[in-house]
Amino acid sequence: MGQNKLARFEAIKGFPNVLQYPEKMAGKWHLQFGNDHPITLELACGKGEYTVGLSAMFPDRNFIGVDVKGNRIYIGARKCLEAGQSNAAFLRTQIDRIATYFAPGEVKEIWITFPDPQLRRSRAKKRLTHPKFLRLYQPFLAPGNIIHLKTDSPVLYRFTIEVINRYGLELLEHSDDVYRQAVIEPQLKIKTHYEGLDIAGSSRIHYIRFSLPATPLPDLDAALQEWVFENEEPTGVTQSSETSGEQAL
Repeated sequence: MGQNKLARFEAIKGFPNVLQYPEKMAGKWHLQFGNDHPITLELACGKGEYTVGLSAMFPDRNFIGVDVKGNRIYIGARKCLEAGQSNAAFLRTQIDRIATYFAPGEVKEIWITFPDPQLRRSRAKKRLTHPKFLRLYQPFLAPGNIIHLKTDSPVLYRFTIEVINRYGLELLEHSDDVYRQAVIEPQLKIKTHYEGLDIAGSSRIHYIRFSLPATPLPDLDAALQEWVFENEEPTGVTQSSETSGEQAL
């Protein structure tokens, strides 16, 4: 491991806005923030551009960037400390453990920004909008929850639309070309490091906003996997890149 990474790992140990694999945090995030404002998560946040940007944009809400890579969390956490953005925090952990850190109804909103699209069909279950993960999010999401996906991957975009339709989720908004819209909401203008790279090579950013029901999702996962193998390219590598975005697994 490089010296720079080692220095960052050591530095975040002393950052008051970084929690690394904390225990018994469920239901106690109001103690971290000193208030009970609504909580938004940025999953697989990488350098935390959305956590940094949204916490500055909405000071009356709390934001938590989640990723397993501490050297990247360091960048966003330091920016928030320097800017005095006390409504932002970072949680270092794997996404598949996310449900252990939050109590029922503790989270209002989730942003998934440029995650690894997991383009190989055999790895579809690792996509952060796969029902496997949506079932992890359900217990801690409050009524009226919102999930945002922003990606340059047409594969992940189409897959997520299929999940929404197949599982009866509520589709609130979607666009296959965000920056061609007549009106662009300020939060959609926040750009991550991976967005700037345009790894998919499409010069097009896709966006979906949807919500999950309180009731359990149906067990349609086998049929969904069949759809993946019937409708996606064998590897998908010609449509995007497996390294696009952060995957915290």
